[in-house]
Amino acid sequence: MTKRIPLLPTLAVAAAVLVMIWLGIWQMQRANWKAELLAKYEAAEKLPPISWPTIPLAKDDVPYFRHATGVCLRPVGKRAIAGENAKGDSGYAQIVDCSTGAEGPGMAVEVGWSQDPNAKFSWNGGPVSGIIVPDRLSQIRLVAATAPAGLEPSRVPDVSSVSPITPAVHHGYAATWFGLALIALVIYGLALRKRWRQARP
Repeated sequence: MTKRIPLLPTLAVAAAVLVMIWLGIWQMQRANWKAELLAKYEAAEKLPPISWPTIPLAKDDVPYFRHATGVCLRPVGKRAIAGENAKGDSGYAQIVDCSTGAEGPGMAVEVGWSQDPNAKFSWNGGPVSGIIVPDRLSQIRLVAATAPAGLEPSRVPDVSSVSPITPAVHHGYAATWFGLALIALVIYGLALRKRWRQARP
């Protein structure tokens, strides 16, 4: 007797398996991209300091994790985000948004850390040095090396703070998708085998 393979279920399983394989390949590509990105940031940490960028930058030209110096001419706003101090305690990083002149993108300065998101501190701007890191609102911010009275210094930024999803995590996701594709094929194979046995006269 000819073993017939049901068309629609087979096509559905094949489509699902192809999607899972594609997701696994995509995660492998993401792992390679993340590894290159982290290597770029690690190299940037060892480069000489630069001046704070005074013009908007293209995405690929943003100097993340470079040591930099700038001048906050005038604070124009304050905000607080989750952060850590130099000891690794959780709390709130205090950020001051600054004007740097009549033109330009301005400057966001993480001036320090506190356990209180509404911490009182006095900082009127001026020269500041630190490390450039990503910022959700202003693209980049400068984590100051020192803190004003009323705050503690923030944790010194490092590449590990970029994202908790490391290349190894992406590899794990890829292995999961490839494993699911294999499991789907095995289960469908067993289902076909059972179907064929029950169809025997």
